Amino acid sequence: MNALPTKEESTMDAHDAHQVDGTALRVALWRGLHLQVDPAPHVLDDALGLRLAAPAVGWRERPDMHPEGTRRMRASIVARARFVEDLVTERARDGVGQYVLLGAGLDTFAQRHADPAAGLRVFEVDQPGTQAWKRRRLAELGLDRPDGPRFVPVDFEAGDSWWDGLVAAGFDPGRPAVVASLGVSMYLTREATMATLRRVAALAPGSTLVMTFMLPLDLVGADERPALQATQHAARAAGTPFVSLYAPSDLLALIRETGFRDADHISSAALAARYFGARSDGLRPSGAEGLVVATV
Repeated sequence: MNALPTKEESTMDAHDAHQVDGTALRVALWRGLHLQVDPAPHVLDDALGLRLAAPAVGWRERPDMHPEGTRRMRASIVARARFVEDLVTERARDGVGQYVLLGAGLDTFAQRHADPAAGLRVFEVDQPGTQAWKRRRLAELGLDRPDGPRFVPVDFEAGDSWWDGLVAAGFDPGRPAVVASLGVSMYLTREATMATLRRVAALAPGSTLVMTFMLPLDLVGADERPALQATQHAARAAGTPFVSLYAPSDLLALIRETGFRDADHISSAALAARYFGARSDGLRPSGAEGLVVATV
């Protein structure tokens, strides 16, 4: 799951805090926190994301950065990112040349994977404010390469079309792509999610969608329910309520209904076995979030 706004939304100055999305910033900090508080082997090595976020001294004292309190959510964040990056790298080797991140935030795949990304055109779709802030930070770090990601600023609240913006940025609908949507579906209505699914399902054969989703409370382990209830309450209070929760079977049926050839559910247990099996510290991803992979 993605983290939620707190009173300590950002350690940036007022202008920056207004520009960069709080969830995007928090996810980048959690990915950096994984490197600092969890022992090796690390599931995801994203020190660059922490440099990009540039938190002020004392950022680890924030309530939403508590090393123990955020363990499972932090593990979910790095596990889903690692899964998508492994999939994108594999598909790129098979000749898929386009990668779209819906709600890209402060993702640093394009900067950290120079070799596989060399033949891969990366498109990052997000709110204009967050993208402007990110592009400024990349320039300050000397990472704004001409062959870097194609930025697609979309004002969703104003009704902008992410698809129109994507095509205008050079995306080729006639060529296969990997499309990733992480930490987004719970904020969207079922109708909005179906519209996105239909659009991706109409891409060229060989395209792949990777999407995360939140499970209903009754499908989450009893040990995690209080934390999930608190998260949902905080989301409502922040004006960003969870509006769509899915049982895996329901979401898979929805995906197939919108035109995908095939779809698979990747559970938190499967991610734990894949990326955390050799760990002795008990770090495991949250069971409140699932992941689906669908093919066109």
